[in-house]
Amino acid sequence: GSSLLTGPEGLMAKERENLKRLKCLRRYRQRYGVEALLHRQLKERRMLATDGAAQQAHTTRSSQRCLAFVDDVRCSNQSLPMTRHCLTHICQDANQTLFKPCQGSEEVPCNKPVPVSLSEDPCCPLHLRLPPQMYVPEQVLSVPEDLEAAPTDLYLSAAELQPTESLPLEFSD
Repeated sequence: GSSLLTGPEGLMAKERENLKRLKCLRRYRQRYGVEALLHRQLKERRMLATDGAAQQAHTTRSSQRCLAFVDDVRCSNQSLPMTRHCLTHICQDANQTLFKPCQGSEEVPCNKPVPVSLSEDPCCPLHLRLPPQMYVPEQVLSVPEDLEAAPTDLYLSAAELQPTESLPLEFSD
């Protein structure tokens, strides 16, 4: 279409505007500059992942191991995705905001990392404070003493409840 419209001198203002729109729409989904470079790199990584070579590259990189040191020995645990620390040492990362150390109790301090939730002070399952009990059991009614001392001869035994004579079928249970 653009070869027919050789120059802007032969076009009216409306046709020039339509030509601009056509050119913009033609390169609407194309990426340029840094965006194009990043997109190409992403496509290459995806191609490697489908071939299985990414599995080997993923395990051999040193960034997949935790960066924390315990007694001058580097932690051998695998780091969490998109981080440089494992679940045990994630609180050492000052930039992360998903985990906080458990506050524990006064008697037993605890620094186990717990995920930040909707509560103000997240705790590990050991130090979790339960909400107050919502269900209040009903109080047992006291039985008057005169009912407790009722004679037992008013009640029939199991043998007395058994039928002694055979009744017709329509009256039996």
